[in-house]
Amino acid sequence: MNTAIPLDSRGEPSTDNGRRQRGRPAGGGARIRGNLGGVVDLGSYLDLTAGQAREQFRDLLRRRPVSGRRQADFLPAETLLCLAASFLVNHRQFGGATAHKAPEPVPSLAALFSRPPSSVLAKMANLDGSRSHGAKWDVLAGAMLREDLERFSHVYRILLGAARAEGIGPDRLPDFLGLEAGAGLTLLGQDELDVSVLEADLRDKIARQAAGGSFSEPQTERILVAAARVGQHVFALSVLRNCGSRCVFCGFSPATFGAKRMLLAGHIKPWKDSTPSERMDPRNGLAACPPHDVAFDTGLLTVNGGLRIHVARSLADAVRADSMARHYYGQPPLCETLLLPTDAMRPASKYLDWHRRKIFET
Repeated sequence: MNTAIPLDSRGEPSTDNGRRQRGRPAGGGARIRGNLGGVVDLGSYLDLTAGQAREQFRDLLRRRPVSGRRQADFLPAETLLCLAASFLVNHRQFGGATAHKAPEPVPSLAALFSRPPSSVLAKMANLDGSRSHGAKWDVLAGAMLREDLERFSHVYRILLGAARAEGIGPDRLPDFLGLEAGAGLTLLGQDELDVSVLEADLRDKIARQAAGGSFSEPQTERILVAAARVGQHVFALSVLRNCGSRCVFCGFSPATFGAKRMLLAGHIKPWKDSTPSERMDPRNGLAACPPHDVAFDTGLLTVNGGLRIHVARSLADAVRADSMARHYYGQPPLCETLLLPTDAMRPASKYLDWHRRKIFET
């Protein structure tokens, strides 16, 4: 897998330095007829203008809920807002019977779109390639915008600006990513996903899906890598929330002075060793400051089923002999048991047991 390969707007290897034949659609010629009489292709998502977005929001405001299973086709503005929601919500956690339990922004988007929450979640699944029958341009646009966060942020601000111009305020469409005023989007938890890890995990899956689907191998690679990176971001957000935005080993809370990135969210059972469901399970994660995160990842610290923190013999010796080691790994600051909010989900025993058996230095 070569993640540096230059790709054109179709997700294929670029052979003309990005140039496109005049008059040819960005999606390579295939087009889908949309609700408003225009054609929907890749450019309808990537190159959405404020005027087009405003027209689509006006159409949404005129829409009425439809009874039964048949829903109106998604407009590009709806699809792009579902993509934005995928940076916060793991759609796989919610099925048909639990769709109503999905957190914000899913309920707000469902109300704005006059659709059930299950439709919003299904569109989010389309966008990361989870559904084999998802619309092709949904999937490719989702991958391209996930990997180009600056472009995605620009499109997101166009959408919110157009909504505000049509009288849709934050009460109906909140700035759920916090980008409206110009802030940038940064994906969390990416250290676990270096190229070699992704290559080893996705190589067979890329070849298998490309052979049996409508996407080429470079397109499939692009889709799966983008989905893995955003999935890791969503996992990290859920772990940080569950841990109360503080280090579970010492209580350090850098968000109190504006240094959120000094707190890391990582897997107990590493991403590379976990199944797809384990990778997204917040019970397989802990939030830690950098010194304690590294010590846990390298087996110098571990946690038992009663949440008691154990120190490897080599680190305990260093704490006794070295003042700097004692400064970081003595007690204090290291706690005897994990610090978790009273309403937090406890780390699952199966992950803690795996860490003690496979990683901890006895």
